[in-house]
Amino acid sequence: MVLHPLLGVDEVPAMEPYLGRVGEVFQAFPEQDSGCVSYGVRLLDGARWFVKEAVTDGGRHSLERAWAFHRAVRHRAIVPQVHRIAVGRGGAAVVMPWREGEVLYPAMVGGRRDRTSPGTPMARFRALPISRVLAAFERVLDAHLAVEVAGHVAVDFYDGALLYDFRGDVVHLVDLDEYRPGPFVVEEERLPGSRRFMAPEEFVCGAVIDTRTTVFTLGRTARLLLDAGDEERAWRGTPAQQAVIVRATRSDPEERFEDVHRFADAWRAANHPHGG
Repeated sequence: MVLHPLLGVDEVPAMEPYLGRVGEVFQAFPEQDSGCVSYGVRLLDGARWFVKEAVTDGGRHSLERAWAFHRAVRHRAIVPQVHRIAVGRGGAAVVMPWREGEVLYPAMVGGRRDRTSPGTPMARFRALPISRVLAAFERVLDAHLAVEVAGHVAVDFYDGALLYDFRGDVVHLVDLDEYRPGPFVVEEERLPGSRRFMAPEEFVCGAVIDTRTTVFTLGRTARLLLDAGDEERAWRGTPAQQAVIVRATRSDPEERFEDVHRFADAWRAANHPHGG
């Protein structure tokens, strides 16, 4: 029996040379702010895979957390981690199926990032018909219903976790490495993440993070995806949708929707005010 070169191997001395022997690295992603490097790999049989390798202690910790998350949460929109490989002495990598698309806001170490230039993925996404933007957010929302059912909460979710396939009109969720069981208490100065998407309690050591925090993040996601620009002055949605977002993103967690399911119900009612 011939073992699969990625799914059938448990340990390799070094990842990139190994990938070059079993296939072709057709795309490489240099070190990102997660402490990982990633590769798009085409194997000899033509199948394509995504391999993410931790290159720092923080990256290894992140992959461990992510591995546990992917064992608990499955959804068609969330790109799964299907296998992990030990690398050298103490290293680690995970294998995922390849998905077509472009990350809306790439998280590169030290690199200049831009959401607004016409050719950038986010600018092109925001220029899509509103129906396609709403369909993408609905898929994000549905995935987070599964996250909530599994007893987990969102941490470090932002537009850099959205991989959009412009040809197939579908969004995939990637790099959910900081998601964890909730509720939990913040034990550091602040949680990792983008300020534009984070709830106030994520910046407070000792604060409780629960599903209301996820509601805030999803509200901010809807607000930013449905804006035509980056200054939140070109809202493309309806007043009813805006009202749902306002409640979801209130500073006091007690004033938000109680959970993602209630937020989803309110959002969908705003999208279909007459039950259509």
